[in-house]
Amino acid sequence: MMSFRHCLLKFAPMTTKRIRIYSTSSPKTQKIVENEKDSGLYKIATVPNAICLARIGATPLIGYFVVQHQFTPAFAMFVIAGASDMLDGWIARNVPGQKSLLGSVLDPVADKLLVSVMFVTMTHAQLIPLPLTTIVLLRDVLLITGGFYKRYKSMEPPYTLNRFFNPQVSSMQVMPTNMSKVNTLFQLSLVALSLASPVFDFSPIANDAIFGLGCLTAFTTIYSGLQYASGKAFKKISK
Repeated sequence: MMSFRHCLLKFAPMTTKRIRIYSTSSPKTQKIVENEKDSGLYKIATVPNAICLARIGATPLIGYFVVQHQFTPAFAMFVIAGASDMLDGWIARNVPGQKSLLGSVLDPVADKLLVSVMFVTMTHAQLIPLPLTTIVLLRDVLLITGGFYKRYKSMEPPYTLNRFFNPQVSSMQVMPTNMSKVNTLFQLSLVALSLASPVFDFSPIANDAIFGLGCLTAFTTIYSGLQYASGKAFKKISK
């Protein structure tokens, strides 16, 4: 008769094998996790993110120059900031491992901070009319509020601050609409041209053209703001 010890030795390999099979994730799930790690989806230390942080750090200095009516250094730094925006976008799209969820949020935040500071300080310097600045700022406030609300609605319980700001929990990505991209182009062009006007002493006709650009900027700001309010720019990342 087989002893109890012999029974254990006989069936132990089979039990271990079964446990290993049941505890291992499916190949499909493993592949998704490996792809996310390889693509750097949740990376924080990337070159585009560093460029965005540098642009955020330079924004108060540019605003200070505008308030002090030192338009030449303000214009030069604004052009550099705009070039850095194109650079970090190019790196994120073309260099493997440099695209991240944090970058998809950090880049528009850096842009909005720069544009908001420029509009406020240039209104103070009487380079941009107050009504247009009010429209731009109101749209950005509504955008940020709507983003937080959309984030909250997409989360699964429990609701904590740590999970709310954790990009790996109910991950969402900001996908700018085409009208939003046009609006960003108009806003940056308006700021650049309005800032260049006192530097290069634009003619009255050129200033009238800048006024027309301001009207287009107001329209695209309102339209793109309504698109963001509908939730079209927020995409949940499925795992």
